[in-house]
Amino acid sequence: MPIRPPAPESPYATRADESVAIGVLLDISGASSRLLLDMAAVSMLANSVRDGEAPAGQVGSLVKLQIGKTWVIASIRSTRLADDGSNLIADVDLMGEGYEPEPGQGMRGFRRGVTRYPLPGSPVHPVSIDALRRIYAMQDRPHITVGHIHMAPDLRAALYVDPLLGKHFALVGSTGTGKSTSTALILHRICDYSPHGHVVVIDPHGEYAAAFEDKGELLDVGNLQLPYWLLNFHEHCDILLTSEGSARQIEEDILARCILGAKAKNRMAQDIPRLTIDAPVPYLISDLSALIQAEMAKMDRGSDNAPYLRLKARIEEIRADPRYAFMFSGMLVADTMAGFLKRVFRLPARGKPISIIDVSGVPSEITSVVVAVLARLVFDFAIWSRGETPKPVLLVCEEAHRYVPSERGGIASAASGILNRIAKEGRKYGVSLGLITQRPSDLAEGVLSQCGTILTMRLNNERDQAFVRAAMPEDARGFLDAIPALRNRECIIVGEGVATPIRISFDSLEAARCPASASPSFTAMWQQEGGEDAMIERTIRRWRTQGR
Repeated sequence: MPIRPPAPESPYATRADESVAIGVLLDISGASSRLLLDMAAVSMLANSVRDGEAPAGQVGSLVKLQIGKTWVIASIRSTRLADDGSNLIADVDLMGEGYEPEPGQGMRGFRRGVTRYPLPGSPVHPVSIDALRRIYAMQDRPHITVGHIHMAPDLRAALYVDPLLGKHFALVGSTGTGKSTSTALILHRICDYSPHGHVVVIDPHGEYAAAFEDKGELLDVGNLQLPYWLLNFHEHCDILLTSEGSARQIEEDILARCILGAKAKNRMAQDIPRLTIDAPVPYLISDLSALIQAEMAKMDRGSDNAPYLRLKARIEEIRADPRYAFMFSGMLVADTMAGFLKRVFRLPARGKPISIIDVSGVPSEITSVVVAVLARLVFDFAIWSRGETPKPVLLVCEEAHRYVPSERGGIASAASGILNRIAKEGRKYGVSLGLITQRPSDLAEGVLSQCGTILTMRLNNERDQAFVRAAMPEDARGFLDAIPALRNRECIIVGEGVATPIRISFDSLEAARCPASASPSFTAMWQQEGGEDAMIERTIRRWRTQGR
């Protein structure tokens, strides 16, 4: 069916006129539809677009269809040439609807979701820049601006803070797309909006310390001072036990009895009616070793001593290893739990609401355990502080696929259990989870789907793209098709944190507020020479002393 293009004298020849139809609706289903667009009209609009206006009829642009006073807004997902050669077939996703009180007044009250569907044959109209402003207008609720709308550079893009944090979020993107800088931008804007907030960032590469020097506490192996007695029993086992199978079960039984006995020796244990092994009560490592030795002395046969000897050897090994001093130092015996929680959770924040936990210096074999302890403390604090004035905490986990791995990736990490629980239950207790990853397909099944808002930057791997698509709602399919074509610092945002799915370009971030994640310039660095001998000596010294 040929469609008459707009006349040359039509206002459409110079700008998008919503009163002029550019096509008709061919068929419609629950969430998607197919349009027949006039190629001449679409081409004319594309050639007449002004700065700050969106081209109508292009992939990623919006069109609208009228039902009485209601306008249904749709996003063009794909286009192809029709059989007659003069028209285009466009597949669109239905996004939402608004209303027009009187002709010529413009669309008002846009909201996500469609309640009334147009009939096949209904005319299709372009969406003007004025209508775009109403669609993407910032609602009167707490929000931060992080960039501008891809289709209209003069329109700011907003993230609504309460639904963004209240229902978790994930930011995914391949290496080199600007993921770390975008994360820093979002956290800076959140901290600027809420200077008395409570944000904990797990930083596995030491990237974020430089970006937040003026906004919070920077904690690493040099000043973290994580008391070993804050570990629960399973975390103790992950560090102290090296055996497998039945031998491990025997060692677990011995360790459980001895840890409980060591905690019972503390004076504060006398005020606890039923002391449990997971209660965060200080105890002496020397008491633990003495109890293991005492139990070993009760054995009749020397061959039964092996589990006790392995436990004692492992404890002595850790106590002597300087890499474990941040956790097993003899200075960490006192009851420092209150001070530790205040530092990590920023209570009170005093204008510095973020703590960066740099775990790059933690021994690799226990990194996951340290992350598990920190995540569990966040969750346990939220549970046991019920009845008090709520203190919501945002836990941001960089390189999340390392700590919440997919089951097909092998043995689950020590942190996966608690992070899974936070993803499922955290919002009930005021714990928000932010997952940052370059390999979303390596995340545990279901964790990404627990995130109410997903920010997707360019993903080069097809498996990652498919994984993200599966976690997205149906009305975002058209946006997701553009994932491989996104530029650096461009992002598609879908979910509770935005009024409607959007494609944005992130704002630039000042160099002093960026994480230290930039790749070195090989060509520039390889032009320089000199000072290698001293550099090698300093590097070896730090290497041997593990940075001390």
